Amino acid sequence: MNPLRGIALKLGSVAVFMTMSSLIKAASDAVPPGEAVFFRSVFAVPVILIWLIATRGLRAGLVTSNPLGHFWRGLVGTAAMGFGFAGLGLLPLPEVTAIGYAAPLLTVVFAAMFLGEQVRAFRIFAVALGMAGVLVVLSPRLTALSTGEIGSSEALGAIVVLVGAVFAALAQVFVRRLVTEEKTTAIVFYFSVNSALLSLVTLPFGWTWPDPASAAMLVAAGLFGGVGQVLLTSSYRNADASVVAPFDYASMLLALGVGYAVFGEVPTWTMLGGAALVVGAGILIIWRESRLGLERNRQRKAMTPQG
Repeated sequence: MNPLRGIALKLGSVAVFMTMSSLIKAASDAVPPGEAVFFRSVFAVPVILIWLIATRGLRAGLVTSNPLGHFWRGLVGTAAMGFGFAGLGLLPLPEVTAIGYAAPLLTVVFAAMFLGEQVRAFRIFAVALGMAGVLVVLSPRLTALSTGEIGSSEALGAIVVLVGAVFAALAQVFVRRLVTEEKTTAIVFYFSVNSALLSLVTLPFGWTWPDPASAAMLVAAGLFGGVGQVLLTSSYRNADASVVAPFDYASMLLALGVGYAVFGEVPTWTMLGGAALVVGAGILIIWRESRLGLERNRQRKAMTPQG
């Protein structure tokens, strides 16, 4: 375990994934979301395979005893990616990032519903606080809907990104089930393969032949996605989740900077306020989980026979 290395790898993964999202957003006018998912998934596979070979984890990354579990994880994960990519073409990058933070909050709810995990009052409060922040971010878009502007692309974008966050949370529930019997490397590899195959379902819905610039951005997005996945997985091998997870929220700073510098997106105070609530709620949940983990470790040590 090397916490500083784990944090550095986590920050690297956040930066790489933000670069990937920026490339997808830049190409969103040229290709539909399903096609973007295909490029992101296909060109991530070689990166992951090279990583598995380099770390001598190829056999563990390919062997599975639960192919159906990987399929369902791939299905909901691909849906999450597709809705997220669609949102990138409709909303400012910081706003997509802020609404996407609903996913870990919803994971707490879904884990209680489907996995029987116990949720105490503290986490209920944190989830409620975070969802209030999401509603603050969404409020201008919901207002557009209430005034009859149902055709507004930004209102549609808000709904699409929120649906993507729901699927992302469900994907995390499937991952929590899979990790009890599957290697992390297998989960990473089969998700990329499944998402590439599943994205082909959208082929009849308007795939286009991208121009050279857009094709280059999509290929680069796939390569960056693979690198980001490798960095993310490696970060959790070097440090506890409670140490590296809070650095996910560095993505908001990057989204604000990239959105302003590259896409000319100026954040509103409403969006910033809502994002602050969501980030605060997420950090509270992570802090609480780390405290509970320490308490469980102390209890296990106390119950271990001495001498």
